[in-house]
Amino acid sequence: MLDPLAGIGPLRFGMDSDEVRAALGGASGSGSQVARDGSFYESYNDSGLTLLYVPGMLLAGVAVHAEVGPGVSLAGVELMDQVPSEVSADLHRLARGQKVRVGLNRGGDPEIAAWGLSMGAVQAWDTSAEGYPVRTDRAITQVLVCAPELADDPYATDLVTLWRDIREEPKNAGGWPVTVDQDRAWWEWTPLEGVGPLRFGMTVDEVIAALGEEEPAARRGFFPHHFRGYGQWYLEEDRFDAAGLTAHYWMRDGRPTLAAVTLHGRTGPQVVHDGMKLIGQKVTALDAALIERAERGDIDLVIGCSGDLGIHGCNMYVRSVREGDGMVSAARFCHADWEDHG
Repeated sequence: MLDPLAGIGPLRFGMDSDEVRAALGGASGSGSQVARDGSFYESYNDSGLTLLYVPGMLLAGVAVHAEVGPGVSLAGVELMDQVPSEVSADLHRLARGQKVRVGLNRGGDPEIAAWGLSMGAVQAWDTSAEGYPVRTDRAITQVLVCAPELADDPYATDLVTLWRDIREEPKNAGGWPVTVDQDRAWWEWTPLEGVGPLRFGMTVDEVIAALGEEEPAARRGFFPHHFRGYGQWYLEEDRFDAAGLTAHYWMRDGRPTLAAVTLHGRTGPQVVHDGMKLIGQKVTALDAALIERAERGDIDLVIGCSGDLGIHGCNMYVRSVREGDGMVSAARFCHADWEDHG
């Protein structure tokens, strides 16, 4: 149960890391990262938790992950593994009764500073008749709960950003429109070479020119050293909102060149391959179509890091993106030597 601004279940904000481990029955973390100021996060994958600590190793936030994390409730409202719009409606009702303001986080989900609560949603998975995990067309809820020092705007704080940096992601105002096919560009795909006007090996300037001189809405990169801000910054990707795609780069001959393109599911260009529309479709229908072709012997399937199905030898992966309470298909097209990064 969530105790707003105080803790969740046996975990109390202000506990040190040893007290947290004891509260979790002696569980050990499975990965962590530390910032220069001493704040850090620690993952407990078996428990479905990520724990966020401020300097002094004091617990200040808990991310509870869908499907594998424990149940979380607030005033009788179950927050985990639910339909996002239904949870949102219940939280708005509770907030009105307590005269508490409900905001929106960058993902378009409720964020309530008075309760230290920020909602989120992810892909729901199921189990096939053969016993292996399969994607569904549903999104389900998960939560981030925070101590007072993080509650006002969690995803703008350095600590939460250390764990999950979403500052360069498009801000969602709570709506999830999906562009209809007749309003999308229709692009050709040449496996291992490029998609639409984009060709692998293009420079950053050539990509921008091929997209009609559209400037990136956001850029993401990294410093090669552990602490951010030290050393040369390397460009990883540019997001183009008007074109509906993200360009992914790798370093070749000392400069970033195009190595992969992700067409956005809600807004990106449409691509048809072997009679299958790859963009903006129901994920389960597209997965079923790929499996059918594999069973006929027409293609061989590969699975990406996030469980995305792809076509062997083509380095293309069908991805999924949220559309409100559901999911729609996106696609990533890659150079022959590019590894899918999930």
